[in-house]
Amino acid sequence: QVRLVESGGGSVQAGESLRLSCAASTDTSNINCMGWFRRAPGKEREGVASIDSDGTTSYTDAVQGRFTISKDNARNTLYLQMNSLKPEDTAMYYCVEGYRSKCYEAYTYRGQGTQVTVSS
Repeated sequence: QVRLVESGGGSVQAGESLRLSCAASTDTSNINCMGWFRRAPGKEREGVASIDSDGTTSYTDAVQGRFTISKDNARNTLYLQMNSLKPEDTAMYYCVEGYRSKCYEAYTYRGQGTQVTVSS
């Protein structure tokens, strides 16, 4: 069982930045893939970004160039730096881990989520 705890969400204005963190209860260097997905009210789950153990990253088109995913194995923590935030980024953001690349599509564990609200 892997425990994932997200933090860093909040309410910001459009154009501002936030950095989400996800603390894992296990050695993240042994995790094949970690990532983020989001769910907005009334909408389906949307994959945001993922990072493989070799550092390969993937992003959904909607956040490409604005969001950056990274991982600090020394701290067992995953990050999502979100810049130039837009109102459409408003959602609950969940941290996940899984075996395959783009693990935001099929994951083994996920956290409880952290809310991001962007106002115009």
